[in-house]
Amino acid sequence: MSIIVPLLGAVERNDVYLAALVFFAVYPILTSVVWITTSLFFWFRREKGDRLAPTLLRTPYVSVLIAAHNEELLIGRALDAACAMDYPSFEVVVVDDGSTDGTARVVQDYVHQGKVRFIRKRVNEGKALALNDALPCLNGEIVLVMDADAEPQPQVLRYLAPHFESPRVGAVTGNPRVVNVGSLLCRLQLIEFTSIVSLLRRSQRIWGRILTVSGVVTAFRKAALQDVGLFSPDMPTEDIDVTWKLQKRFWDVRYEPNAVLLMRVPGNARGLMRQRLRWARGLMQVLRRHHDVILHWRYRRLWPVFVESVLSILWAICFVVLTILWVISYSMGYPPVGAYPIPNLWGMLIATFCLVQLLVGTLVDLRYDPETIRYYPYAVFYPIVYWMIMSFSTVIALPALLQRPVRRGVRWHTKRDEAGT
Repeated sequence: MSIIVPLLGAVERNDVYLAALVFFAVYPILTSVVWITTSLFFWFRREKGDRLAPTLLRTPYVSVLIAAHNEELLIGRALDAACAMDYPSFEVVVVDDGSTDGTARVVQDYVHQGKVRFIRKRVNEGKALALNDALPCLNGEIVLVMDADAEPQPQVLRYLAPHFESPRVGAVTGNPRVVNVGSLLCRLQLIEFTSIVSLLRRSQRIWGRILTVSGVVTAFRKAALQDVGLFSPDMPTEDIDVTWKLQKRFWDVRYEPNAVLLMRVPGNARGLMRQRLRWARGLMQVLRRHHDVILHWRYRRLWPVFVESVLSILWAICFVVLTILWVISYSMGYPPVGAYPIPNLWGMLIATFCLVQLLVGTLVDLRYDPETIRYYPYAVFYPIVYWMIMSFSTVIALPALLQRPVRRGVRWHTKRDEAGT
């Protein structure tokens, strides 16, 4: 113990520690200000006032593609919602990637009714390969990729399709809303998708490029997917990777908040941690694979997204390292520099900006999910519980930043409980 205390003192007097402390305190405030202002600019330009589904000059044929693996409990709801969409010309195609439950049996009922086309693969090769294998079988020039546990609202295609009247548009991502809100973690994820994910996509559209489309609901131009070599089977997050591939080929990727789809999120800590580890590893592998964007002027519109992603990883590292350091310091009876057991002015300032950001996101998305405002009080847990979960998952996933992606398909590991979460 006599050695540890002087060591802690030396660490906390070091310039690196002080720089990390300043970055840890300033970064969340700065990003909150940027996200709030730019997302509100998007809202004033694109969303303010009543907005009906735009009148279509033409109705391109759309293929709704659902890749499934062991989704017996929920795929029926997804197919009911997909088949009921209000759009004049579309087909629904399911590709079953080696399911071992009753998924195929459920889908066959819809095939017999003439509502769905079915592609069945006997071997689980992963979502990316399932989508790639199905694409040549599709009739639409636009492909709406949606998850097998999601439920699109009737007007989704009427909001997504008009974007493709511009020949530069390669993909348009929709607005997934959390439908299972029975637990604290689910409610925190509802707040997250409203006030973090949706707000950030609005901001990034103003920047000119977005980090990722939503794997739950995104419409792609089939020709654009073919231009970038389809989805990458070796990436844990094929949706992030294809977004970067499209934008590096100068396809426009957009966000359409009116394209609402209901989805389910992990209801327990284990499922959430497994999901976020996959997302974190996937983002790091994408940053590794596409790091060349920072070296070329022609990719300059991707620089803000790249830099923000790197800074968010650095902040997560600071969060974890400083938290561990402070816990050790207090356990040694040595109060650390810059940390107090009772929240101080700067800590309250960070929390206030966080809560304001969450409130702005909730109000902006209110028209798409009026029930969200009921769960805003749970936002007080977001900087306490959620930042810790996200930061630790990011740090655990750090080795993925140094490892080359394995050149084989990333397979499904779908696990559902009786509630379908």
